[in-house]
Amino acid sequence: MQVYGIDVIIRITSHLAFIYLTFWSLKALRLDILFRSLQTPQIRTLMVLLSITIGYTASSFFLELIALSKNLFLSGI
Repeated sequence: MQVYGIDVIIRITSHLAFIYLTFWSLKALRLDILFRSLQTPQIRTLMVLLSITIGYTASSFFLELIALSKNLFLSGI
């Protein structure tokens, strides 16, 4: 899939939105229970890295799903 102009803006926006949504969702988990006390920088770092990983993967899935749907309708089936 070639990406130009407005598609780049949509992809960046989608990735950032899914990363934020994942970070927001992960805040509901009590990850601090799994770690020793006074380890808050490590917990926050883990949450950010998990948010990036899960958010990027979910965003890529939905963008690929949209691209496949668009290709399906354009092929005339």
